[in-house]
Amino acid sequence: MNRSAIANWLNSPLISNFIIGVILFNAVVLGLETSTFVMSRVGSLISVLDEICLAIFVIELVLKLIALDWRFFKSGWNIFDFVIVGISLVPAAESLSVLRALRILRVLRVVSAAPSLRRVVEGFVSALPGMGSVFLLMAIIFYIGSVIATKLFGSSFPDWFGDLGLSAYSLFQIMTLESWSMGIVRPVMEIFPYAWVFFVPFIMVTTFAVVNLLVGLIVNSMQDAHQEDSKEETDTYRVEVLKRLEAIEAAMNKPEK
Repeated sequence: MNRSAIANWLNSPLISNFIIGVILFNAVVLGLETSTFVMSRVGSLISVLDEICLAIFVIELVLKLIALDWRFFKSGWNIFDFVIVGISLVPAAESLSVLRALRILRVLRVVSAAPSLRRVVEGFVSALPGMGSVFLLMAIIFYIGSVIATKLFGSSFPDWFGDLGLSAYSLFQIMTLESWSMGIVRPVMEIFPYAWVFFVPFIMVTTFAVVNLLVGLIVNSMQDAHQEDSKEETDTYRVEVLKRLEAIEAAMNKPEK
């Protein structure tokens, strides 16, 4: 079997769906490893099933390396799979127990195996440059708000606004609307009745404006990624149709013997 045949076999729907099934099954197995009840009764079976799943992943990677050669590392998704499986192969030494715990990251391989999930991640990644500008704006707003809150409320509420760090954390809690009114703002307003003049505009700007701006950027990027995929599929179909038409035309123009 040559390299192209191996690559086509790995990319076939049957093998792709099989790998996704193994990934999901392995996720269940790794979850069962956290159960003392299950491990005390069928722990050996769980370990064997985990090793079988890992063996399948290793075989898949080896076949990809054979099929693609050095081109394997030109794909970010292939590198991602390589790192995830490599972490799983780390010996179970006590000093490396954290790395062994990261075996659950194998579940993320379903992202690289499923085209629809890849589009979601690619759309999110393409939105990162625009998100960086929004995060910078958010950081500026938080810095200004933290300075103001520390100056205004720090002396009366040192646990919430005693310094810039505490103020930033309290403002983040307010932005998420987690117990912001009864937990922070109303107690502050008992001493500073007009504190709402600071907190309400802060919530309006951060929670309802900037956060929704981030959501909009991500949605637009995912729509663009979907349109690009649709365009690529259309172009591929057009090329195939043109090739078939050329073949038909060549057959019709071929002189009879």
